[in-house]
Amino acid sequence: MPTSIHPTAIVEPGAVLGVDVVVGAFAYVGSRASLGDGTVLHHHATVEGLTTLGGGCEVFPHSCVGLKTQDLKFKGGTPGTRIGDRNVFREFCTIHAATDDGDFTVIGSDNNFLAYTHVAHDCTVGNHVIMSNNATLAGHMRVGDHVVMGGFAAAHQFCRIGDHAMVGGMSKVVQDVPPFVIADGNPAVVRSINRIGLERSGFTTAQLEAVKAAYRIYYRDGLNRTQALETLRAHASADAAEFKLFIGFIESSERGLTAGR
Repeated sequence: MPTSIHPTAIVEPGAVLGVDVVVGAFAYVGSRASLGDGTVLHHHATVEGLTTLGGGCEVFPHSCVGLKTQDLKFKGGTPGTRIGDRNVFREFCTIHAATDDGDFTVIGSDNNFLAYTHVAHDCTVGNHVIMSNNATLAGHMRVGDHVVMGGFAAAHQFCRIGDHAMVGGMSKVVQDVPPFVIADGNPAVVRSINRIGLERSGFTTAQLEAVKAAYRIYYRDGLNRTQALETLRAHASADAAEFKLFIGFIESSERGLTAGR
């Protein structure tokens, strides 16, 4: 169907709308915003700032996408927000632009941000991520693919959450959460591998065994970080993709890894 703009909506001059876009009643699209083909803004939704919103996205009532950073270090300029395709932003979701001129908050594709979730300035979020109601990412967070954050979970700025990890509801993340694990608690601790999530993502028995081995070496064998890395590198599964991802994540951690229970 052709692009549809409700008579009460405001689309500022300069905004770019693809084909089959729907802008609902009292919605607002800023002058520097771009909406991809088939994207839907429900009533009272807002997309503003230097924001690119990909195709097939859906922004529900009272969600605000691309607004100015809350970072008090903001000095002006045109930082922005880049968002991929087929993302869902439920009611009262807030996605903020980066802080420094020329920088971007970046979100991938096929993500589901439930009601009242918040993605702060300069975050990078991957693909197929689910953030449950009221989950919050502080600034400069890095979230991998296929991550699940439970309701009211919150993550400290500059932390990372690895691919296929799950953060339990009402958890407080203050250090990096490795790939493939479940972290839960306040502060969060690593409880186990994310077996159900991995199975739902189609992990084979061999892949699950590799994940279990890496987890056991790092979190269950009583080794310090240096010893664990040496053991991981020497393991028979060291060439497996899961092992490489796990090792690379540990090696690149600057905040340190979330402790085991």
